[in-house]
Amino acid sequence: MSNVRDFGAVGDGRADDTAAIEHALADGEGALEFPPGDYLLSRTIRVELSKTGRFGASGTAGAAKIVMAGTGPAFHVVGTHGKNADPTGFAPGVWQRERMPTFEHLEIEGRNPKASGVLLEGVMQPTFVGVLLRQLEHAIVVRGRARNVLLSACHLYDNRGIGIWFDALNLHQAIVTGSHISYCRRGGIVVTQSEIRNFQITGNDIEYNFDPEAETSADVLLDCRAEGSSIREGTIVSNTIQAKHSPGGANVRFLGPSAELNRKLGMFTIANNVLGSQNVNVHLVNCRGVVVAGNVLYAGYKRNLLVEGSRNIVVSGNSFDHNPDYHQHELATGVRFSNSEGCAFNSNILEDADAGRHTAPGASPQVRDALLEIVDCERMTVSGCQIVDGAPYGVLVDRSRGVQISGCTIVERRATPQMRAAVRFTGAGGGNLVCNNIFGRGLDEIAQVDPSSRVVLEGNHGDTDNTETTRRGK
Repeated sequence: MSNVRDFGAVGDGRADDTAAIEHALADGEGALEFPPGDYLLSRTIRVELSKTGRFGASGTAGAAKIVMAGTGPAFHVVGTHGKNADPTGFAPGVWQRERMPTFEHLEIEGRNPKASGVLLEGVMQPTFVGVLLRQLEHAIVVRGRARNVLLSACHLYDNRGIGIWFDALNLHQAIVTGSHISYCRRGGIVVTQSEIRNFQITGNDIEYNFDPEAETSADVLLDCRAEGSSIREGTIVSNTIQAKHSPGGANVRFLGPSAELNRKLGMFTIANNVLGSQNVNVHLVNCRGVVVAGNVLYAGYKRNLLVEGSRNIVVSGNSFDHNPDYHQHELATGVRFSNSEGCAFNSNILEDADAGRHTAPGASPQVRDALLEIVDCERMTVSGCQIVDGAPYGVLVDRSRGVQISGCTIVERRATPQMRAAVRFTGAGGGNLVCNNIFGRGLDEIAQVDPSSRVVLEGNHGDTDNTETTRRGK
């Protein structure tokens, strides 16, 4: 280890330590040791791994701070690895000199509006452990090419831009785990303009990453709309992802390029998370092959789940709920699928707020046609769900084909009923089946069916006999 004080660093937060740290990097052993203190930088420390060899920056049990007073990143780490992570694919010398650049047990703080934390390019196995990055434009940016990125037990906190940004990147294997990523105004974890495979976000607290003045924001954003982008093979598992409401905000948002190219974004699991308090909790646009399972989703100002232009989406075993302890400060619930195909909504509990509308102060009115909406969809399965206290309807199916609703309980339990009917079909459709459900009577009737929707109702149990229910479907 090269103790930066041995090369002239002062560490008092006032003296410029940039030259001393560059001296330690050039003439030391490659691993920079920062004893307790505040080390002021006036410009970026550029680490070219092909020249410096193996690199690490280590604090002392979190007692050392890097203060970036200049513009740009505090550290810019540049590697030359241009292939994949296969052990046989390394150029001579890359493994020996460039593997696993590491930052550990340090704080990096910005003292300039344009100061960032760490920029990585062309790196293999970059590793962050126990690092605090705060008051920066962006905390960590990964660009160009990277392999096997690890971030663990870190705090990305109170930044003006993005917590960790994967931008214009070719990436295989990244794991973000056990970290606190919060109050980053332009997003907690963001992927843009990239080709990504094997991406895990696990066991983190990701919250309050929002910009109330921006048109859109997200705690976790995977944006695949740029030409050449593709993001596949990943998990978002066992996190708490919460925010404050912002216009166009989402806890988790996937944006694929188009309904025709939905295969570019998918093969993901969003499972066992708690997601809440945003405009939309989970927003999937133009995706293919996403499983949303075992989550608790609450307090979606617009919808808890919004699926648009997507295919082969499985939503199973989730609780879409509200918090009755809030009484007159509740937010209504809602799920919507539109222009999607081959989706399943199974074994979920979907229960609306007691009032059937937003009662939280300042919340704009909830605009919806039903608790579960299926619009312009094909081959949609809804089974084994409890859909409770819907308003104005429990389930609306509009201009859709091949929709099957079976084995569900769709009831009204409020003292003052608001559900007009358990199920409503509107618009031209075909091949739709509603069978073996338990329906509660609405204010108008049990089921409202437009004959042009071409629905068969059979074997359902409601407040009237099945003959009457079936007859309405013909």
